[in-house]
Order: sequence, then C-alpha cells, then structure tokens
Amino acid sequence: MNEVLLVIHLLITLSLISVVLVQKSEGGGLGMGGSGSGGGSGGFGGFLTGQGTANLLTRTTAILAAAFIASSLLLTVLADTGNTRSIADDIIAPIAPTESEQPVAPPVSE
Repeated sequence: MNEVLLVIHLLITLSLISVVLVQKSEGGGLGMGGSGSGGGSGGFGGFLTGQGTANLLTRTTAILAAAFIASSLLLTVLADTGNTRSIADDIIAPIAPTESEQPVAPPVSE
C-alpha cells in the first residue's frame, strides 16, 4: 500500500513541477515575462486564450498542490509505526549496549 501511494505521490510531484514550469512569469524582476507568447494567441496552439490558459494552469496548480499535501499527510500517517525514536536520538544519546550485546571474553586455557 505504501509503495503504491509513494508512486502516486511522485507522479503528483512531477505533474506539479511541470505545470508550474509551463506557467508564464508575471513578474518583471529579471526583465523576463510579460510578452512571452506574442500575437495574443495564448498557449496550447490557440486552443485557449491567454487568460483562459492562465486560469486553467492556476486551477490545475491548486488541485495538484492540494493532492500533494493530502498524499504527504497520508504517507506520514501510514509511516507512523508507533516508534517515536528519531535518528537524531542516536546522534545525541547513543544507545548503550544491553547485557546480551556485551562482548564475551574468550575462554582462558591453562
């Protein structure tokens, strides 16, 4: 179950990255953005207007972001096995060996 959910999570992540990269930059901080497509035809080969494409990509980004957060929370809940130890616990206070883990002295032969 966890593996299937992890694959779905990765697909959502890749989709979210690609949708964000497709969007046109609205800022002009580096001199980019503004008149990217030219001609007013918009993206997707004239299928939608520039504003329609922006609305579609914005809604898609919001839906994918919500799915990403939901799958992240679900993965976190499923990964909780009741073990409350952290990796940092081993670094800060290493676990002392128990009696069964103590080194055994070799037998003394006379």
